[in-house]
Amino acid sequence: MSCPDHIKDQLNVSRETLARLDVLADLLVKWNPRINLVSKSTIDALWERHILDSVQTLRCAPKNAESWVDIGSGGGFPGLVIALMCDEPESPESVTLIESDQRKCAFLRTVLRETSVKATVVTDRIEKAEPQNAKVLSARALADLSLLLDFAERHLQASGTAVFPKGARWQKEIAKAQESWSFDYEVVKSITDSEAVILKVGEIKRVGSHTP
Repeated sequence: MSCPDHIKDQLNVSRETLARLDVLADLLVKWNPRINLVSKSTIDALWERHILDSVQTLRCAPKNAESWVDIGSGGGFPGLVIALMCDEPESPESVTLIESDQRKCAFLRTVLRETSVKATVVTDRIEKAEPQNAKVLSARALADLSLLLDFAERHLQASGTAVFPKGARWQKEIAKAQESWSFDYEVVKSITDSEAVILKVGEIKRVGSHTP
């Protein structure tokens, strides 16, 4: 499933990176009927809805992070796409993908093998996986912000940044999360959905977790 020309311009990646993303797209179309990696209704818009959306997540994050951890990786968005961008100037030094579904992990490993890209795939539940001490933590279409901050408390280092693509309800999610968490955040408008944003979150602390 080749990348449409108008999406290539927005991706703005090297030929090598585009070739790897082509492999991902082809394998996803092949595997999706068996495993349901992404919603069937979004396959025709795969390059925009999933791949470009993942690329913009990397470009919102701190550049050249020592360790990037993607939780609930599923079909590989955004974490696998970020791993495949390993030759891009802003790419992280290492990428770890945490996914509890063994079949989805098999897909992730297949894409990595077919593209000769190095990344770590951890088959485990997010709340049980070894704490990762990530510099950047990402998650897409996984959970509401309150639960994501719970996962960040386990896997993100204190000085790290979480990048969470969010849909139209993002303001309500922030308000709800602020009942239990203290955090700084920056809102970046999505280029793939006028109602969506990417939240850059840091300085995450649980409210009332320490008694004076």
